[in-house]
Amino acid sequence: MLNCHPPSERRHHSLGASRHILDRVGDKWSLSVIETLCHGPLRFNELKKQVEGISQRMLTLTLRHLERDGLVTRTMFATIPPRVDYALTPLGFKLLKPVSELVEWVRENSAEIEAAQRTFDQQTVTPLP
Repeated sequence: MLNCHPPSERRHHSLGASRHILDRVGDKWSLSVIETLCHGPLRFNELKKQVEGISQRMLTLTLRHLERDGLVTRTMFATIPPRVDYALTPLGFKLLKPVSELVEWVRENSAEIEAAQRTFDQQTVTPLP
């Protein structure tokens, strides 16, 4: 839970230590990969097909970071050719609830946000250079 108390009541805790985790789970590709894997384990190429627009390199980096953070597992099978499956860990599944709540909040409030953006844009006149 975010600390919304006045500065005088706040404990000396910063989100700084958690910043890299928030950055990770909040980035475009991580959320897409996590959402895709919630339906079950997938091989790399299956995952790449389902995460629209992601490059092979970006998927590799995203999976590596998610694995490092304990959200995704990478399981190698000794077959020819070698097979690798990616799946959410229990921690990754626990992330689905707050992420889905955030997505639902966006869906419920997107019209109001877009209206506020239009109002702001109409009131803000930026002189051309």
